[in-house]
Amino acid sequence: MRTIRGVLPGIVFCTAAAHAESSDQTSLAPVVVTATRSAQPAFDVPASIDVATINASQAQGPGVNPSEYLDGIPGLLARDRQNYAQDEQLSIRGFGARSTFGVRGVRLYVDGIPATMPDGQGQVSNFPLDAASRIEVLRGPFSALYGNSSGGVIQIFTADGGDSPELRAGLGGGGYGTWRVAADGRGRAGPLGYNVDFSHFYTDGYRAHGRAERENGNAKFDLSFDADHKLTLLLNTVALPGADDPLGLTRSQFLADPRQPQTVAVQFDTRKSVHQEQAGLVYEQNLGSDQTIRVLGYTGQRDVEQFQSIPLSVQAAPSSPGGVIDLDGSYGGVDLRWTWNALLAGRPLQVTAGANYDNQDVHRFGYNNFSGTQRGVKGTLRRDEQDNVYNVDEYVQANWDIAERWLINAGARHSDVRFSVDDHYITATSADDSSHAAYGATTPVAGVLFRATPRWHLYAAYGNAFETPTFNELSYRPDGSAGINANLVPARSRNGEIGSKLKFDNGAEFDVALFQANTRHELAVFSSSGGRTTYRNIDRARRRGAEAKLELPLSETWRFEAAYTYLDATFRSDFSIPCSASAPCVVDGGTRIPGVPKDFASAALRYRPGTGWNAGIEANAASATPVNDLNSEFAPGYATIDGVVGYAFAHGNAKISTFIRLNNVANRHYAGSVIVNESNSRYYEPAPGRNVFAGCTITWGR
Repeated sequence: MRTIRGVLPGIVFCTAAAHAESSDQTSLAPVVVTATRSAQPAFDVPASIDVATINASQAQGPGVNPSEYLDGIPGLLARDRQNYAQDEQLSIRGFGARSTFGVRGVRLYVDGIPATMPDGQGQVSNFPLDAASRIEVLRGPFSALYGNSSGGVIQIFTADGGDSPELRAGLGGGGYGTWRVAADGRGRAGPLGYNVDFSHFYTDGYRAHGRAERENGNAKFDLSFDADHKLTLLLNTVALPGADDPLGLTRSQFLADPRQPQTVAVQFDTRKSVHQEQAGLVYEQNLGSDQTIRVLGYTGQRDVEQFQSIPLSVQAAPSSPGGVIDLDGSYGGVDLRWTWNALLAGRPLQVTAGANYDNQDVHRFGYNNFSGTQRGVKGTLRRDEQDNVYNVDEYVQANWDIAERWLINAGARHSDVRFSVDDHYITATSADDSSHAAYGATTPVAGVLFRATPRWHLYAAYGNAFETPTFNELSYRPDGSAGINANLVPARSRNGEIGSKLKFDNGAEFDVALFQANTRHELAVFSSSGGRTTYRNIDRARRRGAEAKLELPLSETWRFEAAYTYLDATFRSDFSIPCSASAPCVVDGGTRIPGVPKDFASAALRYRPGTGWNAGIEANAASATPVNDLNSEFAPGYATIDGVVGYAFAHGNAKISTFIRLNNVANRHYAGSVIVNESNSRYYEPAPGRNVFAGCTITWGR
């Protein structure tokens, strides 16, 4: 990987330059909104932001996980756990890598509605990939303008209904008993646009005890009263009934048989069920020619039931919450935004100001994961509490073309995040756990972009960010006493980056960014045993590195893409952790933050004519990844190759697209993801070996 690190940027730069022509034409960059909250070409934004375009009618994969579309974005590590009970693992520039389930440290949105709760915990299982048009990924300082837990922002946008009605149906299947069906209808009837989508996915799983089933539904209706008034209704639902959890493997188990589950996973029938329904309403209005307002409101219900493999002796302890988590939760919020376009000193100025409120209420129950001698069933009640977290934020952001070749973008956000626990399970052996915690922060950000030439832009940005503990991290105190771990404080980061965006008139693009984030009070695991994980603050941590991305059209039908990230993520201060009954272990400053490889890269070569045969070859690689704070074990580095061949043709008013893809062509044995600091050293989640997936999509339209 060291050779890749030194040579790849030079190779891709020279390759891009060799294919560039001398014309002054500039190809248009994708339009993005996540960085500035207004539509602007990504080329003109002083931030690292990329777009993954989604066209489900030309799908060449299962279409189940966002990682299928995000491999080519530098700085972003998207890892499919092959475990639908724990969701996909996403991290940006090392933020979020420690998450043992779901996504944290990175903000998630679906059409502007948060998929990240106010405490910073999120999930991507409700991302409507079939209905989507694009996913935007924002890295670096400007992500802090989205508030708590903003190591980066990932936002998916569903497509609007077009003027021509379209109906699409897809079917696919492959190895390990995996299959998926999907249907989508979109179009416009007068002033009403619509995009309605439904999909069903099932897999037996690569590993034993890995079965999962998921249904996703999404609907988008937009009503344009006239050119100045628009109302959009957003509906989203996901059902995950009983996804099995095979748990992680120790290194010896991983090497001996990567398809095996943990024995206790079968004994306790570890599994997770999720049901979520969500609705949102967006109203947009122009106030004359220079002002707009946008009002978003949303509400949802999310219920989760999870069976864990907590030893019976631990569950029997008086202070234990049991081995079954049962959450009955509701959430909702509003976002009010005003945008003003004007001139300042004769130069264009845009100001956006707003405020938002997000709230989550969860009735949390805990039960024993046994009844009598039977395990894997809901037993005696052990926990009953009402958890609430909410945030109130205000933000402002301005973009000013200060001169013909200079642009300034600056903003700030103030956040208040408050937690409370109202304990209803109080007995002679279980004390009152009722408690609360409150955090606040102001996070300023500023960036400047210099247009060196019409095709070459340079930028720099700097800002502050903060990350509160989640409810999961606050739940237990290291000393075993009752109540929220009030000793935890938010992690605070100072982020900076410089970058270059280079475009060529033949459509080639080459982007490079250097970044560094210095964090105080880094949140990390303190101890993990008996089903309880406690957390602490580490004095200092640092994440720094470089990103490079190349998009290179070789002809009208051939295209090459490559992305590379070097990431040096380390603790910068010493700290101790309990690793034996007799003495603690010391983690030295300079030790790598677990879950973060130093190098990861992707490349793809695609042949895509309009109709007929098409093909592609995709490669992914990552260096060795530490799995715990001590760096005593590493998941081995890997490189994989996938291939796909398809055929597309028209028949009447139908367009038919077929494909067959071969994943992990060389049948590499590697860990697709890791469970950081797992208490029983079960760090490894194996990726599948060689496997096949094939599918067909039929699109009817006028």
